[in-house]
Amino acid sequence: MKLAKTMVAAMAMGTAASAVFAGLYGDTPDAKHAWSVHDMNRPRPPVITVEPGKAPSDAVVLFDGTSMDAWRSGQDDACKWKIVEGGALEVVPKTGEIHTKDAFGDCQLHLEFATPPAEGSSQGRGNSGVFLMGMHEIQVLDCFDNDTYPDGQCSSVYAENPPLVNACRKPGEWQTYDIVFHQPIWDGETVKHPGTVTVIHNGVLTQDNWEFEGLSTHCQRKPLKPYAAKLPLRLQDHGNRMRFRNIWIREIPSRYANTTHGGPAVNEADVAALRAKTAAKLFEAANLADASKPAALGRMLEILGYDKADTYMKPTLELADAYLKELAGLDKPKLQDRKGDIIGLRNACNVLTRNKVVADDFKLKAELQRIISENGLEKKK
Repeated sequence: MKLAKTMVAAMAMGTAASAVFAGLYGDTPDAKHAWSVHDMNRPRPPVITVEPGKAPSDAVVLFDGTSMDAWRSGQDDACKWKIVEGGALEVVPKTGEIHTKDAFGDCQLHLEFATPPAEGSSQGRGNSGVFLMGMHEIQVLDCFDNDTYPDGQCSSVYAENPPLVNACRKPGEWQTYDIVFHQPIWDGETVKHPGTVTVIHNGVLTQDNWEFEGLSTHCQRKPLKPYAAKLPLRLQDHGNRMRFRNIWIREIPSRYANTTHGGPAVNEADVAALRAKTAAKLFEAANLADASKPAALGRMLEILGYDKADTYMKPTLELADAYLKELAGLDKPKLQDRKGDIIGLRNACNVLTRNKVVADDFKLKAELQRIISENGLEKKK
């Protein structure tokens, strides 16, 4: 709401003032952030389409009810599970686990599953598992009115962490998993970050950004160890005729892939390089000879937020002097007509001084503030 009100106010000042205001609004880039707050120069996220009940347009569809081509059994054998009525992929007991033909790393995974009619108890009832990168198991189990050890319940991180709640539906009813997975990050043999998983089971949060303690195993704790950056997804054959459908996966960037805007892997050298590149690009597009000195000056002040090298500071100061000279020749009524760009540029200077890009006594800011005060340009009518 505050942003909307501010933008409306800026537009009310006139088009020149809006152009000046838009480039310098939030805190400027710094040593750990290549972009300012609310930066219009920041790249936009790619556009995808999402239709209800369907995979997002950028997802890899692993099973849509018609083909098992994305899956393999054993080393490279054709998938030995079967497609049954209704387009479900059903476990064929004792044929072994299946894995994807392709390898994946950090991901968003969606799948749906249904447990068979209730038979047996504890781990012997509707048992399977989703193995992220083949290393970390999210348990699949019929836990509707079926007690078992908590770290082996449905949607547990198997042998590590029980789910926050039991959200299971009755046997035979379709259930959903939506999983966000980030793999461990290593520096040689030293773990920098253990990796995390978030699980939404039937629309309910059951694993909240859980940090892995080790690799999935049974009965014993198995410490984390380095593995490949991408590995196949695995589904377990535990002897029960589990069914799966509507399986899709989206590869997502590692949080450690971002080195230029905050986050755990920010690298000040990368930040500085991107800031310099952005400043150079903006300077190349800037029109220093623009008939509207406020517009040209506003663009240069924006550039200083990225890089205040002499290459950019010198023409900024020259433009500022020319602009102030232009204002000096105007009487009070004409200054009132120009209050939009005067206040807009003063506000841009405020952003730069607030963020220590320029000194508090920056000449342009001081002179504009004097003109505003002496001519009552900010007085409410």
